[in-house]
Formats: sequence, C-alpha cells, structure tokens
Amino acid sequence: MIYPIVAYGDPILRKPTKFIEKDELDLKKLSEDMFDTMHAANGVGLAAPQIGMTVRIFVVDGTPFSEKDDDEDDEPDLSLVDFKKAFINPEILEEKGEEWAFEEGCLSIPGIRGDVYRPATLKIRYRDIEWNEFEEEYSGMAARIIQHEYDHLLGKLFVDYLPTLKKQFIKKKLTDISKGNVDADYRMRFPSRK
Repeated sequence: MIYPIVAYGDPILRKPTKFIEKDELDLKKLSEDMFDTMHAANGVGLAAPQIGMTVRIFVVDGTPFSEKDDDEDDEPDLSLVDFKKAFINPEILEEKGEEWAFEEGCLSIPGIRGDVYRPATLKIRYRDIEWNEFEEEYSGMAARIIQHEYDHLLGKLFVDYLPTLKKQFIKKKLTDISKGNVDADYRMRFPSRK
C-alpha cells in the first residue's frame, strides 16, 4: 500500500513518537508499505510520522547514492549499495566526528533544500522486523540518512537546522506547502483547515 506523504504544517510531524511493543503491529507489512511509499516518491528515507503514524520506525534505502549519475562529477558511494533496512525503536547512542554539510531535502517539504551540518559518525541501537536487536555504527551518507529520519521520530525537521536568514527566505514556500499549494510527483496529505 502506498500512503500519501504528510505535508509540512501537519502537527503530527512535530509530535515525538512512541516506542513500539513487540507484536503490537505487523512490522513486516508496515515496513513493506513504507518502502513502497518511499520508492514511489523517489526518497531514500521515510519515517512513520510522514505517513501519519506516531510510532518509532523509519526505513532507509541509500541505493540511489551508490549509483553513478551521468550528470554528476561525484563518485557513487559504494558503501550504500546494500543500505536498505527498517529501524524499529531506534535510539542513537552516540554521535561523533567532524560535522559536515550536505544539502538535504524532505518528502514532506517538496521543493525546498538546504545545507545541514551533522556529525560524521553515529552509533545506533534498534530492532529489525523480526524483533532482533542490533547495535551498529554508521558514518558518512548512511549516518546522515539515519540522522535525518531519526529527527522525524523526535518531531524535528531539517529546516529547523537552517540559518535564520534561510528560514525567512523559505517562510512563504513553507506556508504554501502547508496550504497544499505545491507540486509534488507523489500523493500528499495536507493539514486540515478549520
């Protein structure tokens, strides 16, 4: 099932998520639906709040960053070839290393991008869809994708990290998105107007 992506301005994107209890949800079906939704929107990550759920799960697929783009000079990141997984009840235990900038975007905020500085490496504890627990370290683009999606579980968005001037510059665009005045190549769910 492909869900509509929740748009900027919906209060659910600002709510911290709750931990999932074992057997509370069909995690296999939910993660499959989230992957389908993410791929249909050409994303590399998707968190539960972006499909209207306040549970602690996100999915990632860094494969697009591992493929050479004919128009780009950048080399593909081969460490992301098989970086496709669901993170259930994730907890970032540590972030370290020099912060580096990358122009991020978000499926909930189409058409807006901005440089966000994040630590280079992280350690994370999470469960997979079989309820196995893992503690792993990630760095580079894999860490960034995780950090971006993890923020969604805390009610944070990448635009929160942007400098004040940039925030003022995009304010009208954000308002337009929240009102449904945006073009996206995928279905979106906009905040209800009262």
